[in-house]
Amino acid sequence: QVQLVESGGGLVQPGGSLRLSCVASGSIFSRSDMAWYRQAPGKERELVARIFSTFNTFYVDSVKGRFTISRDNVKSTVILRMNSLKPEDTAVYKCHYRAPGNVELWGQGTLVTVSS
Repeated sequence: QVQLVESGGGLVQPGGSLRLSCVASGSIFSRSDMAWYRQAPGKERELVARIFSTFNTFYVDSVKGRFTISRDNVKSTVILRMNSLKPEDTAVYKCHYRAPGNVELWGQGTLVTVSS
């Protein structure tokens, strides 16, 4: 059974940093594409960053230069490092797993609040 366990959310001041972690146990992690999405109240879910099985990456324009996604295939973990956080980054962040054969799974979500 594939299970996604997220951690690292919390309350930070504008300009601060957070590190989100997602461990994908029981997965074919090295062959998967991993991503972080976010959703704020009243807004549509948004793809923030994705890291493919090839280690290629994608970032939404609003976080380019501030966020970094990475993966550790030995530990089956994807990391999102968030710097220079802004109030508009406030949202529930969810880890997403996508594997061959149209297998998809979502994490439970972790809340990031950026406020002074």
